[in-house]
Amino acid sequence: MPNSQTNPTDVLEEYFGFSEFKFGQQDVISRLLDGKSTLAVFPTGGGKSLCYQLPALMLDHLTIVVSPLIALMKDQIDQLHSKGICAIRLDSSLTLEEYRDSIAKIRSGEAKILYVAPERFFNERFRGSLGGTKVSLFAIDEAHCISQWGHNFRPDYLKMKGIAEKLSAERVLCLTATAAPPVQDDIRNTFNIAEEDAVCTPFFRPNLHIRSQVVTAEQRDSLLIEKLQNSEPGATIIYVTLQKTAESVANLCQSAGLNARAYHAGMDAETRSEIQEWFMQGESHIVVATIAFGMGIDKANIRYVYHYNPPKSIESYAQEIGRAGRDGNVSRCETILVPEDRITLENFVYGDTPTLPSIQTFVDEIAKQPDEFFISPTKLSNYCDIRSIVTQTLMTYLELDGYLASTSPRYDSYKFKPNVSGAELIGKFQGERQEFVRGLLSCSKKQRIWFTIDIGEAMKRLNCDRQRVIKALDFFAENDWIELKASGLVRGYRTLRSFDSNQSIAESFYEKVTSRETNEIDRTQKWFDLAAAKACQPGILSVHFGQPLSEPCGECSFCIGDGPFEIPEPSAAKIDESTLQTVRNLALEHPDALNTPRAIARFLCGIRSPALTRAKLSRHQSFGCCEEIPFGLIIQQVDSHFAAKQ
Repeated sequence: MPNSQTNPTDVLEEYFGFSEFKFGQQDVISRLLDGKSTLAVFPTGGGKSLCYQLPALMLDHLTIVVSPLIALMKDQIDQLHSKGICAIRLDSSLTLEEYRDSIAKIRSGEAKILYVAPERFFNERFRGSLGGTKVSLFAIDEAHCISQWGHNFRPDYLKMKGIAEKLSAERVLCLTATAAPPVQDDIRNTFNIAEEDAVCTPFFRPNLHIRSQVVTAEQRDSLLIEKLQNSEPGATIIYVTLQKTAESVANLCQSAGLNARAYHAGMDAETRSEIQEWFMQGESHIVVATIAFGMGIDKANIRYVYHYNPPKSIESYAQEIGRAGRDGNVSRCETILVPEDRITLENFVYGDTPTLPSIQTFVDEIAKQPDEFFISPTKLSNYCDIRSIVTQTLMTYLELDGYLASTSPRYDSYKFKPNVSGAELIGKFQGERQEFVRGLLSCSKKQRIWFTIDIGEAMKRLNCDRQRVIKALDFFAENDWIELKASGLVRGYRTLRSFDSNQSIAESFYEKVTSRETNEIDRTQKWFDLAAAKACQPGILSVHFGQPLSEPCGECSFCIGDGPFEIPEPSAAKIDESTLQTVRNLALEHPDALNTPRAIARFLCGIRSPALTRAKLSRHQSFGCCEEIPFGLIIQQVDSHFAAKQ
C-alpha cells in the first residue's frame, strides 16, 4: 500500500488506471497531503470522488466519507474492491454480522475508507464504535447541504463540523458540484478553510448547448415529441416535477413509438434499480424522471437532457444538465417552459413553511420534556403540524443554540417470529437467566404470525433496564432462534440548559424559516431569468457560480438569436365565492387543521400537511381545487374574505 511519500501520479496509474489527473484533482490532493483542509468545487462528472479515494491510500489512518447517497456508496465500494482497496460502509441495510465485520476492519486498520450517511453519527453506539480510531481525512460529499442558504439544505449536515472535531480529524475535504460564492464562503467559514485552499474548476462546458422555449401547456407535449423524433437517437433524460407527470409523459413517449420509461421515488427500490440498469446499458433509451434519478449516474454518453418542468433553482439545473455529455461530445440541454409551472414550484416552497403558532407549539412541547428524553419525529411532526424535515431542522437549531444535545436513537416497537418453540428457547438457559427469558417471553403478545413485545412493560415486570431486554432479543436473533424486527424510531436528547423564553425562541425560528422561504423563491426567479435568455445562458450560469465567461458561448438560445423570451406572470385568478364559503365552513369544522390563512392556502393548493392528513381533508373534493393559483394570492383572498365576514 502506498504512503504519503509516494508520488500521487504513480498511485493514480497503479490503482485507478489513469496516466494523468483531471483538471483540479492534483491541486486538491496535494493540499490534503500537505495537511490542509480543502474545498473542492467541481462540476458534475468532474472527478470529485478521486480527490478522497487516492489520498485515502496514502494517508496513515482512516478516511471517512459522509454521503447521503446510499446507492452511490455501494457503487463506489464495489469499484474500490475491484481495485483491491478495502472500503466499507455502515448503514441500516447491513446485517449484524456484516456490521461487526466492518467495525473489526476499522479497528484493525485494514479498512482505508469508511462511507457513512450523516444521520449515522447521531447514534451513540456507532460513535462509540469509532472511539480511539484515528481519522486522517473527513470528507463531506454534497457539502452545499451544510449551508442554510444552499439549494439542498439538510439539517444533519449542520452538525458535521462538531463531528469532525470530536473525531479529531486531521483534515477536512468538502466537495460539491453546485456552490455559488456565498455558499462556498459559508462552507469555508464553517470548516476554517483558507480561501487559497478552495479549488474551483471551470464551470462552463462548451459541449453543452443550452436552449429554452416558452410555450403554452397545450403546445408542450407535441413539441416534446417532435424534438425527440427529429433528433439523432441518443440516451435521454426528461426531467419533470411530479411522479404522476413522469408516468404520463413516459406513456406519451411510448405512444409515439419511443423507447421510454418512467422513474420516480414512488417506485420500489428493485424497480428503480432495474430501470437505472436498463438506461445504463442502452444507447438511445429515454428516462422520464423526477429529480430522484441521476444521483451517482456515471453514463458518459447522455446526449439530451430535457426539462419538461422547470427545476427549482439554478443549482439544481446545473446538476441536472451536468449529467449530459461527459464524453466531451456535443449534447443538448433543452427546456420547454410553460410559465404556469412556476406556481407549482413556488407552492411547494410555501407549503414547507410552518406557521408561527405551529412553531410555538413545537417549542412549548420540547421545553416541557425531562432532562433526558426520547421523541418520535413522526409524532412530533403530527402534533405540531410541521413537516418532518422542518421539524428536524428546528431540533437542529435547538442543538446549535446549546439547548439540547442528541443521544442515541432507539426503536419503540419490537416484534419477532419464533424459529424454535418457546419451551426450546427457555431450555437453552439455566438458573436466573432461564427465569428472565421465561418472563420476557410471557410479556409478548401473539398476533397472526408475529409476536409483539412492549419494552416498557417488560422492563417493569422483570425489574430490569431497557438494555438487558434489547440485548436478550438481539442475542436470540443472532443465534437464529427468532426473526426480529424493530420499528418506530425515536430520537434521544439531553437538555443542556433551560429555554430563555419560549416565545422569543419561536419567533426567532419563524424568522429563520420565512427567510429561507424568501431565499428559495428568489432561487426560482433566478432560474426563470436564465430561461428567458436575455443574455448568453451559459454566461448567466457562470456568473452565478463566480466564473464569468470571457465571451458568449455562441450556441445557446440567446446567442443563436432565438431569445430573449417574454415569460408572462401567472394571471391573478380569483377564487370563486362558493369555494371561499366551503373552506370557511371547513375551518369551523376543523379548527386545528385550518387555523390560519396559510393552512387554508395549503389546503386549496393541494399541499398536504400533518394536520390536513389527520383530519382526512386531503380526501375532500375541494382539496387542491386552486392549485393553479399562486399561494400568495390565495392568502390575500382568504384574508379579505374572512375579514369581511367578521
